[in-house]
Amino acid sequence: MTVAGVTVASPVALARLVCGDAMQGGGSVVSGQGPATWLLEVEGLARRDLQGLAAAMIAMSEGSAVAEGCRLADCALLGGECAEMPDIYRKGDYDIAGFAVGVAELSRVVDAERVRPGDVILGLTSSGIHSNGYTLVRKIVEKAKIDLQAEHPRSDGQGQPFGEQLLEPTRIYVRSIMSMLRSYKVKRPVSGMAHITGGGIPGNLVRALPKGCRAMVSKSACEVPALFRVLQRAGRISEAEMWKVFNMGIGYCVIVRPTFAEGVTAKLEAAGETVRKIGVVRKGRTGVELTA
Repeated sequence: MTVAGVTVASPVALARLVCGDAMQGGGSVVSGQGPATWLLEVEGLARRDLQGLAAAMIAMSEGSAVAEGCRLADCALLGGECAEMPDIYRKGDYDIAGFAVGVAELSRVVDAERVRPGDVILGLTSSGIHSNGYTLVRKIVEKAKIDLQAEHPRSDGQGQPFGEQLLEPTRIYVRSIMSMLRSYKVKRPVSGMAHITGGGIPGNLVRALPKGCRAMVSKSACEVPALFRVLQRAGRISEAEMWKVFNMGIGYCVIVRPTFAEGVTAKLEAAGETVRKIGVVRKGRTGVELTA
């Protein structure tokens, strides 16, 4: 298996560990859409030989992380096509690409125009890197010669090999978010949402803000996991670059009316999420400002 180029196990193990990423599901739910299907558009591999096809089939099998990801996102998994590209993929390598389709009542769609100054920003904790920033991770691991087998503390204080922490599957927020939204039959406490992917909190939360609204986010309130600080020290990465590339421990943001902050938090925690109040919306130039 490779972690962005760093070999740590077999291609089959990679399928089971990291293919559960359901970023498309998280991307669709920010507007209140429950993902209905995840369509496998293409499986790419060097040659359609036994080894390549076996790895790809395991990746998409009933017990795979892809299938598990679709179960967690409550969406159907549909098939696609197979592309043979020996000039792109090495022998034994394969790639899986797809997209999600979501459905929502127009009257219940969440968009940025509802966000107002005074709204509270809630952050749902991430499970790790979340499939974004691996180009930088690869460079840090290679140049700093990080021992992927060495144990490092997780957020819960327990030790775990660093390589396994890097391969922790992306947390899927679909069920908890949709359950919370559907629990409000009339009232609409959520004014905006953001799935924190590439670009970190500054690059994603800004999409949930209308003109004249500025998000003030407290870095200390995010309680950055040790994993990111290990990478920062090893790679000598600036603080600004870390927040620009990684999720820094927050995988999803929910912007709510202040009077509903406690209620929304309670519903999300009951659904299994760890929720932190990480900021507030102020009047000002549209953007995200990170504070101490």
